[in-house]
Amino acid sequence: MNYDLIIIGGGPAGTSAAVYAARKQLKTLLIVKEWGGQSTVSDDIQNWIGTPHISGANLAKSLKTHVEEYKGEILSISEGLFVNKVEGSDGSFTVTLENGDTHSSKTVLISTGSSRRKLDIPGADVYENKGITYCASCDGPLFSGMDVVVVGGGNAGFESAAQLLAYCKSVTLLSRSEPRADAITVEKLKQKEHFTLVTNAVPKEIKGSVFVDSITYTKTDTNEDVTLPVSAVFVEIGQVPATHFVEGVVDMTESKNIKIDPRTQETSVKGIWSAGDCTDVLYHQNNIAAGDAVRALEDIYLHLHA
Repeated sequence: MNYDLIIIGGGPAGTSAAVYAARKQLKTLLIVKEWGGQSTVSDDIQNWIGTPHISGANLAKSLKTHVEEYKGEILSISEGLFVNKVEGSDGSFTVTLENGDTHSSKTVLISTGSSRRKLDIPGADVYENKGITYCASCDGPLFSGMDVVVVGGGNAGFESAAQLLAYCKSVTLLSRSEPRADAITVEKLKQKEHFTLVTNAVPKEIKGSVFVDSITYTKTDTNEDVTLPVSAVFVEIGQVPATHFVEGVVDMTESKNIKIDPRTQETSVKGIWSAGDCTDVLYHQNNIAAGDAVRALEDIYLHLHA
């Protein structure tokens, strides 16, 4: 079967695109390895517009339920398999799954998201989602009035620290070197009473009972180990986009994020669009991913029917 559109990814971007594609009567295949995206690990999401509180698991269920309302002759769903590669040119693309199955389509939308780069130290795996978190916007309010740490000296780390200062008793930021964030951002944060910047700090171990209660880091300039009592560790050391299957096909950044036209979401290859955290957009949020996917669908529809 030759589809009008193949959408790859089952997070907020991919599911939003699937709903819009079905409503526009585009013959569509949605390929989903897992529903929900990164947020499935969150216990309480408070910034998904229209729903003051929802768990990541329930968000995934609601996205799946919404998409399945349109499942049928127009919208098909393939679940449980990764995509191995995308090949072709405008009007004729082939998508190959990990089991060898292939599907053809006139257009492709890549919305496979990304995963957070994780700390590789003792305790990090034990306290995942038990005090170790990756989203200040999502989880910051859960730690109101508490002492927390941010790991990461780039813009993302300082932006997270700035958000957390609105909720937390104190925020300590650990940076391996001198901060890589914009100088004006660094200086602004350093003036905050409850903010502490520690440079030359390499995380060594995270401890706790049921939840995190401390992090130990090494001061590389003095070789001293320091233990901080904290209730949460916010990790901002980068993301790993799920874009390996289109390496060499579309233009990417050095970090393997897909470059897109911000007006249309189209990639460097005519007929392939991308939306969400796998792209080179500046901000990564569920609501942004969903909106970007809708923008892509509007452009895909015009492309197919112009």
